[in-house]
Amino acid sequence: MPGGRLTQQERQQITAGLADGLAYAEIARGLGRPTSTVTREIMRNGGPGAYRGDLAHHATERRARRRRSPGPGGVSAQAAGRDAEAVHEYEQTFAATFAQQGLPTMTARTLAALYSTDTGSLTAAELATRLRVSPASISKAIAFLESQGLVRRERDERRRERYVVDDDVMYQSTMSGARGTAHLGEIARQGVRVLGPGTPAAARLESIARFVEYVSEAIARAADEARAMLHADAT
Repeated sequence: MPGGRLTQQERQQITAGLADGLAYAEIARGLGRPTSTVTREIMRNGGPGAYRGDLAHHATERRARRRRSPGPGGVSAQAAGRDAEAVHEYEQTFAATFAQQGLPTMTARTLAALYSTDTGSLTAAELATRLRVSPASISKAIAFLESQGLVRRERDERRRERYVVDDDVMYQSTMSGARGTAHLGEIARQGVRVLGPGTPAAARLESIARFVEYVSEAIARAADEARAMLHADAT
């Protein structure tokens, strides 16, 4: 498979593939590229509804120039002995993965940036500078992440508000998801009573209720066990 950056011609092929309704994997096969490369390219350039090959090519060139001339607040990859380009590409891949799971693009980029820091926390200003977006975009993304239990707020020694991701945040988010799944089971079981036991519809809802109850209990149990194991390893 070819390596290196996507060419302008390849980006035009991605535009054509999206217009034809092709899946990312099918577009990638046509280019001889990994599906992750195509996914990352589309998600960081507006998503499937707004992607344009020529605009994406120019945007990529601008980003490359900015990385060659780092400004204040940029990624401190070089200082840590890391390859700045590799770090940037990894964050894009990480964000694309979150986006594939349903997170809005800006929210996915914000979460990937937080997880890619050594501290696991950044201020709104640091996030805005790092991602080169407006503070308003960061505020909206953080509000969504908080509503899903994926970040929490803390005050540092300078009384600045910081947004934090760590093992406990992931645990709480997982438990929140398990509770949401369990709630679906409760609603399904209400339908059994409303539609009448013994009817086909009620039988279907009873099956759904039993399935999601089992899944939610398994998720919660696994989360508790993983948390206990990680805490034991840390002591």
